[in-house]
Amino acid sequence: MAQTKRDFLKGALSIGCCAAASPLLTPVTVAATPGENRLVVIILRGAMDGLGVAAPYGDPDYAALRPKIGRDPEGGLIDMDGRFGMHPKLAPLAPLWQAGEVSFAHAVSTPYRDKRSHFDGQDILEAGTAGIASADNGWINRALSHMTGTSIDTAYSVGRENMLITTGPNPARSWAPGAKLPLGEDERALLQMIYAKDPLFAEAAAAAADLSLTSGKRKAQGAKEAEVLAKYAAERLNEQARIAAFSIGGWDTHVAQPAALNRPVIRLASAITTLKDKLGGNWSRTLVVAMTEFGRTARENGSKGTDHGTGGAALLAGGALRGGRIYADWPGLGQNDLYKGRDLTPTEDVRHYPAWALHTMFGIEKSAIVRDVFPGLSMGANRRFIA
Repeated sequence: MAQTKRDFLKGALSIGCCAAASPLLTPVTVAATPGENRLVVIILRGAMDGLGVAAPYGDPDYAALRPKIGRDPEGGLIDMDGRFGMHPKLAPLAPLWQAGEVSFAHAVSTPYRDKRSHFDGQDILEAGTAGIASADNGWINRALSHMTGTSIDTAYSVGRENMLITTGPNPARSWAPGAKLPLGEDERALLQMIYAKDPLFAEAAAAAADLSLTSGKRKAQGAKEAEVLAKYAAERLNEQARIAAFSIGGWDTHVAQPAALNRPVIRLASAITTLKDKLGGNWSRTLVVAMTEFGRTARENGSKGTDHGTGGAALLAGGALRGGRIYADWPGLGQNDLYKGRDLTPTEDVRHYPAWALHTMFGIEKSAIVRDVFPGLSMGANRRFIA
């Protein structure tokens, strides 16, 4: 059996968790379904810090947990509701918040607990299951089987493997954004670590990385990549496709988080604004759900970063969203409120949001969702986040 990129990276223990947090190639997948509603799922690889992206500055315990990396509106946060503030690099999304086209679901997580492995966490997120034993196909692929009249247009992925979220019995094909898409700083660092002890490959990798650089455009690379992926997804959604998925990496912020978090946040903002721009009138029938494998520790660490945690946040966007609000059963950040004394306690399953989207926008029966799409999920009360 051919070794997959995921198998290789799992075996490369020396490169730590950065490979899963920021993969070399970013998949994009799309599938055609009946009707006019559209769903875009963005996987945020590397464990996005929900407490940094949608900071609960109004919680009385927040500042003490993050004395060096925490922000408030005076420190640049964009106030949303007097309790939560949006990361300053999400400023392009502030008008969408005001228009009711952006929201956050907070204190959410998958059923994954305690081991905090990027690979396992991402597998569970994309499989939509409660454990890794059955993580061999994805929840979007399973959902397609329950959409009456569905015809698969195409599923696309960048690189040699498809996203797990669309893997399954339905057919898929590949798409790559082209050789002109440059490597980012994290991808360059990963290549250097992989090939450090092999002079031949190290030299070739360095040459390839140098060729990827463009004068004066280094800071724009990440945003450009997200723009390319979102633009391609929007083009397909404007045609036959109704469901699209892609990923944005770089969210693993163990060290110097204030600076490290800027890059993926800029990419995410670029992806959302590009989708809105390129979808045109179809934006009004679109829901975007951006989810991550797990959150990060409530307390900052000694390196001005945060470590792998549990509860986090998901970003919701789109013209089909009833937005401009925080969806959360907020647990608090007091010592007795934290999960195992270290993490934001999850009070809601993040699968709730795509599950209700599939039911509300695509007509999939709730019984099929909890049986086949998200096995074991308790959908709970509908938060009516879809307009």
